[in-house]
Amino acid sequence: MFTILRNLVKNTSGQDLIEYALMAGFVAVAAASIMPGVSTNISTIYSKVASSMSRSASQGS
Repeated sequence: MFTILRNLVKNTSGQDLIEYALMAGFVAVAAASIMPGVSTNISTIYSKVASSMSRSASQGS
């Protein structure tokens, strides 16, 4: 069990992608709070990304 947990901690593949996605999310939230007109466009983009990801997840299963 300890070996499995140790391997999970050492496995960092995909970590950079998650960090970049979080940073993009923070930038989008900051931009939306500074420029309210942009929030509609950001919401549309996130909706498209979410639907694309859910579509990909359902096809991958």
